[in-house]
Amino acid sequence: MSSLQALCSGLPLRPLPENRGRQAGVPHAPVRTPSLSLAEKQLALRNALRYFPADVQELLAPEFAQELQLYGHIYMYRFCPNIEMRAYPVEQYPCQTKAAAAIMHMIMNNLDPAVAQFPQELVTYGGNGQVFSNWAQFWLTMFYLSKMTEEQTLVMYSGHPLGLFPSSRSAPRLVITNGMVIPNYSSRLEYEKLFALGVTMYGQMTAGSYCYIGPQGIVHGTVLTVLNAARRYLGIEDLAGKVFVTSGLGGMSGAQAKAAVIVGCIGVIAEVDKAALEKRHKQGWLMEVTDSLDRCIQRLREARKRKEVLSLGYHGNVVALWERLVHELDTTGECLVDLGSDQTSCHNPFNGGYYPVQLSFTEAQSLMASNPAVFKDLVQESLRRQVSAINRLAKEKFFFWDYGNAFLLEAQRAGADVEKKGAGRTEFRYPSYVQHIMGDIFSQGFGPFRWVCTSGDPQDLAVTDELATSVLEEAIANGVKASVKLQYMDNIRWIREAARHQLVVGSQARILYSDQKGRVAIAVAINQAIACRRIKAPVVLSRDHHDVSGTDSPFRETSNIYDGSAFCADMAVQNFVGDACRGATWVALHNGGGVGWGEVINGGFGLVLDGTPEAEQRARLMLSWDVSNGVARRCWSGNQKAYEIICQTMQENSSLVVTLPHEVEDERVLQQALQL
Repeated sequence: MSSLQALCSGLPLRPLPENRGRQAGVPHAPVRTPSLSLAEKQLALRNALRYFPADVQELLAPEFAQELQLYGHIYMYRFCPNIEMRAYPVEQYPCQTKAAAAIMHMIMNNLDPAVAQFPQELVTYGGNGQVFSNWAQFWLTMFYLSKMTEEQTLVMYSGHPLGLFPSSRSAPRLVITNGMVIPNYSSRLEYEKLFALGVTMYGQMTAGSYCYIGPQGIVHGTVLTVLNAARRYLGIEDLAGKVFVTSGLGGMSGAQAKAAVIVGCIGVIAEVDKAALEKRHKQGWLMEVTDSLDRCIQRLREARKRKEVLSLGYHGNVVALWERLVHELDTTGECLVDLGSDQTSCHNPFNGGYYPVQLSFTEAQSLMASNPAVFKDLVQESLRRQVSAINRLAKEKFFFWDYGNAFLLEAQRAGADVEKKGAGRTEFRYPSYVQHIMGDIFSQGFGPFRWVCTSGDPQDLAVTDELATSVLEEAIANGVKASVKLQYMDNIRWIREAARHQLVVGSQARILYSDQKGRVAIAVAINQAIACRRIKAPVVLSRDHHDVSGTDSPFRETSNIYDGSAFCADMAVQNFVGDACRGATWVALHNGGGVGWGEVINGGFGLVLDGTPEAEQRARLMLSWDVSNGVARRCWSGNQKAYEIICQTMQENSSLVVTLPHEVEDERVLQQALQL
């Protein structure tokens, strides 16, 4: 068993570790089919061997070639560390800086088998969200971090640690880019080849930027989404007896069952992978499981009648579940579902992100590798069937939304009936959850702010929960707008429920949706608690890139921007650069994430609070920019709530100066001009 000291000593070469291959009994990534030519296979092998000296290349070359042949990628299983992979207390890492130790803490959390979807393939979530491309990169990154000083920056090229470079103490300690492929070549087909060659990587959002905190992150987002969906679509605050049907229990989507319980409804979640379903059941995130559609419908009816709080996992394909709900409606006249969505990894539909209803899970995995073209046809047929069933139910008092996983986009590409007459490119028959549910929240600056207690001590997390609750309660007491108060109240409820429901998986982390004022105030309170030793070790601040200004994604985060700029990525890039300039400990810029490769650009950050006045100053500057960048962009695109927030912020901070947009008040001005 390796030690942390050994893990930071560079690639283990003399002797080489035993090649234990793929570990049995843990989930593994689907086989990739990059269709490389012989010359491309040789190039992939050459690129992998670059990490190793000549005296071991002859031994490693055949096994790397076999991995490429069997799995479509060289993961370097021989170098998968023989250590319990988890977020160790920060003081245990042999580092010269607190920042480097905190980054190690975050990296190892992303690869913790309790957290990661496919840990041996370095996939954290989403089916293909990589932390690194191969295990050599992991070892070298840990080595560089152990050597890093406060006047060096580690540079990461799509999983590859380029090296430590001289910089200033105020510069980021780590700069990450993932998937920065030239736009004309940023296609799925090109990606599969480039990843197989080992030269680029899909970092999802928080996988390749080392900021994932387990499914808790999406639990909170799902809680807020379902609560606000009930307010908007059903006109209710109490969800007792209401049914939410969705799919996906692996990775981030595994949070849906817990979210259903927290909001007090009946959640029915379909999952084709039995291992993923059982994992959530054992973790206590899922109350009941069944592989029988008859039993599923029976329990659903019982729970509706009794107004039970229930999370029910159906081991089967969600298309079969939707079609059974249609059958029940057509034969009994009873619509058994009120709200619905989908959280399969549909951004990656033909490589394990979505499984066709026509095949079993095992059959689908086999066909995916042996005949990708036929598999794609079956996936698209399955998508058409799923949409057809949803469309039938939507004629009743049932409401469906796209959860930003590219479901409707892929359904459209498959020829499903999702068109909306007279709509723009980002609109479909059903809204994105950003367009209808979360968009106004983003426009007010609210988004998924999070922190990690690097001590690993639950008591430190409890202190941060207490501090965050106090900050929000104080803000309400001092007077805020009704819409802001509603969000603060939802978050106070969330923090109390989160502690009660034991949502920590992996690192001692918490998430809440906060605006600019709330984020800064919470950060300052936490930093002061570290300074006086109420919290024992540094705290890492971060967020999901899925936030106010972190992501340009026309079918998700920016789908409610209608000035024509939804397909422009200036905001995400400026976010990445601006955070670096204002004190972030590390920054990340990614192509892809959530809705898929080539569909989105997103920027993220990590900020280490260590109790110093410098950390507080960095938090004030960086967090303010990290939010106001996106609010200002939404203001300029015509969003009234963002306009009001920017005006208020400018009144409170004379350093912020934004030119406010002017509306065209008389449409005849446009009409008459165009007649010319």
